[in-house]
Amino acid sequence: MAYQVVNPYTEKIIQTYPLASAAEVADKLDVAADFYNRQKQVPVEERAAQLQLVAESLLANSAELAQTATLNMGKLSKEARGEIKLCAKLAQYYASTGASLLEPKPYIYGGSRQALLQQDAIGIVLSIEPWNFPYSQVMRVFAPNFLVGNPVVLKHASIVAGCAAHFEKVLLQAGIEPGAFQNLFVSYDQIATILADKRVQGVALTGSEAAGRQIAALAGQNLVKSTMELGGNDVFAVLNDADIDLAVQDAAAARLRNAGQVCTSAKRYIVQQDVAADFIAGIQATFQNQVLGDPMAATTTLAPLASKGASDQLQQQLDQALAHGATALVAGGQVAGMGNFFAPAILTDITPDNPAFYQEFFGPVAQVYVVPDDQALIKLANDSNFGLAGAVYSKDTTHAHEVASQLETGQVFINQPSGAYPELPFGGVKNSGYGREMSDLGLYEFTNQKIVVFK
Repeated sequence: MAYQVVNPYTEKIIQTYPLASAAEVADKLDVAADFYNRQKQVPVEERAAQLQLVAESLLANSAELAQTATLNMGKLSKEARGEIKLCAKLAQYYASTGASLLEPKPYIYGGSRQALLQQDAIGIVLSIEPWNFPYSQVMRVFAPNFLVGNPVVLKHASIVAGCAAHFEKVLLQAGIEPGAFQNLFVSYDQIATILADKRVQGVALTGSEAAGRQIAALAGQNLVKSTMELGGNDVFAVLNDADIDLAVQDAAAARLRNAGQVCTSAKRYIVQQDVAADFIAGIQATFQNQVLGDPMAATTTLAPLASKGASDQLQQQLDQALAHGATALVAGGQVAGMGNFFAPAILTDITPDNPAFYQEFFGPVAQVYVVPDDQALIKLANDSNFGLAGAVYSKDTTHAHEVASQLETGQVFINQPSGAYPELPFGGVKNSGYGREMSDLGLYEFTNQKIVVFK
């Protein structure tokens, strides 16, 4: 089945892209393998310099890239431009620090004998990426692997095929060799074929829990190293000593960014009872005052969801939650006659027997829980199948740190919503997946950590 791009705002088909043939896939893998073999003789400093050119090319083409993202998946224009800036920062981070991070690390053994740990490339890495951040998710995989010398082949989400093609074009304009990064419009069956190729030594997936299970199984069958960045049901914890105005502002922004289609969105507000009334009143007002409209317009604050299917699924989850006893503090839901728009909703009175208690709502639906103390907050926060990110708000940072240290999640932010920073590792635990992206940890995920031992 061909890849089809549909504008979420107008619901009109923009473009279709045919699937690659088996011969085309084989040819691209050959080109990637050739790049891998040639890079063994190329100093890392040369690839670092090329990454700086990539950053410059991204910024020079930011307006066009942002427009493509908005037309493909409905992202607000200003958010799309912000995503391009993040991509540039990722490239710049590895361009400026990557060479030093790859310097061999000395070890001592047997009392005084020496050894060196070096990070070597391993081969082709398959990047399977989602539609919600169509550029930055790809850059997270490409930048560190390119620096190491691993070629990347991309299987992107079909609804952002235009973004995939545009991203590849910009990299080539920056002077990156074709074998370093190649876009593939392939099916699930073709993914299995790619992972069975012995030259493919890694697969990085960002997506749903279901997709993660499928690809991790394929990777396991072929003994291919994998990293999985899957769903999240992130906690936004508001303690009794929090700055409520700040908490309300950040809570709304953290849930409604990208129309709520973010793995690390603040999906569960857990609020201590002394400040619950003020916090709830604040987020109700903010959710009810969102402006739905053309994502290209500066006045729009909430974009449409990326697809009709996403909107329908979210509405089903909302209806099911209410049918099982949840209360709507803000009703929200699908907006008739307006593309894939979904008005923000806030739910409370969600009990563990309600399916919503353990589900991820991938859209502008928030949950509110009121608890008496820290112990109840921590217990509720950790009663989740996911563990991707979270936030804790308190004027006492020591207090906030004490709570944050007990949350079962890959990242916790204090007095700020979760975000992506090139210098910091990103990834989760539990059903949120495994492995890390960005920072030095992301650089080492797909390397042969080879120890060279001297007598």
